[in-house]
Amino acid sequence: MTKMFSKLHQASDKARRILLGARNNPLFSVCFRSHVNMAEQSSFSKVQALYELCTTTFTPLGIPSSSSPAISKLCSLLDTVHAADVGLKEENPDDDRGHGFFGLNRLSQAARWTQPITYIDIYECDSFTMCIFCFPTSSVIPLHDHPGMTVFSKVLYGSLHVKAYDWVEPTCIYKSKGSSYPPVKLAKLAVDKVLTAPCGTSVLYPKSGGNLHCFTAVTPCAVLDILTPSYREDAGRKCAYYHDYPYSSFSTGNGTEKSDGKEEDYAWLAQIGTPDNLYMRQGVYTGPAVNV
Repeated sequence: MTKMFSKLHQASDKARRILLGARNNPLFSVCFRSHVNMAEQSSFSKVQALYELCTTTFTPLGIPSSSSPAISKLCSLLDTVHAADVGLKEENPDDDRGHGFFGLNRLSQAARWTQPITYIDIYECDSFTMCIFCFPTSSVIPLHDHPGMTVFSKVLYGSLHVKAYDWVEPTCIYKSKGSSYPPVKLAKLAVDKVLTAPCGTSVLYPKSGGNLHCFTAVTPCAVLDILTPSYREDAGRKCAYYHDYPYSSFSTGNGTEKSDGKEEDYAWLAQIGTPDNLYMRQGVYTGPAVNV
């Protein structure tokens, strides 16, 4: 995912240069100029409030404990954020393109299912990242981790299925002898539900709350994410992808049986490469400006 974000950021820089050039073009849309002016005039938007709270709460080394008043305050603020607050127009499920706010022409039924997830970068520093993911129906961000990180997720519109795990401690690894299966590591299911806007903010922590998660769009939807600290490979925060296997796949007669909980609450996770079907593109942020 680090490479993916790097490519997206390069695309974002290119998009910003294109937009800066477009602003000098007389054909540049009046509505976009009006939106920019409105954003510039909004000196204390919800996005600005989120930025300022994050800068006083987070550091590159981590965050306060889950019981910290600052964490509760951030969740309360995120709970009030809607699609319009970040420059998005809510998708119509009957016109499912996953990126309707770009004003693209209506697509054929077959083309809809090949539409990418749109990644929109709002702000990033060593301490935290603010970004948006816009999903067309049935699109998936595969199971992946957030090593040493905490993630705040707010569904802005639509419905999203979340399946999330935490590693079992002490660590339980099974290596299959004489098999093509890679080593697998035991994890416990933390979340398996559909989130539908309006709903509260979800939080995953480094070791709880579902640090490894998968998103599947039930309808067109958008998610505002705040990740802290940001992904950084040289600091050990490199995203990895996983495939989950049923608990029974590797747990018969090998000494790994669990005496607590139900089998369906556990799964074996095998690390894999970046999935080929992860189809994502860079979008342009059109919400209120962040005044740094």
